[in-house]
Amino acid sequence: MGIVRKQKRAKQDGRRGFLSMELVLTLPFLFTVLLALFEFSFLFFARGEVCAACRAGARKATLPGVTQLEIEEEVRKVLAPRLWESLRIGVELGEQSGDVVAVVVRVDMNSAAPDLLWPIGYTLKGRDLIAQIRMIKE
Repeated sequence: MGIVRKQKRAKQDGRRGFLSMELVLTLPFLFTVLLALFEFSFLFFARGEVCAACRAGARKATLPGVTQLEIEEEVRKVLAPRLWESLRIGVELGEQSGDVVAVVVRVDMNSAAPDLLWPIGYTLKGRDLIAQIRMIKE
């Protein structure tokens, strides 16, 4: 009986610390996945805002007698103030009814989301969220 207990105890002593080693090896991966989840959720939310603002600007651009300044004001109404800092708007206005109008809205990704994944080599610097809408002028 005593020999069997010693063999069981020897097997348990050999496995001691195994679980903590697995945890140490997997925690960095889990932490990276969590950071990626936060960063990309911010980016997807900001992309929706940029698309909605571009759509509102294009709707405004289809109206007769509208200026580029009025279109930019419409885009800013829809877009969150935190994205105004890096906002760039391009507008092609048609002259006559039936012409195509185009609105392009660009926002820097750094203003839309925190750059959380730079330690693993994925950075948001120099990248933009872009939305472009074309509509027919009334």
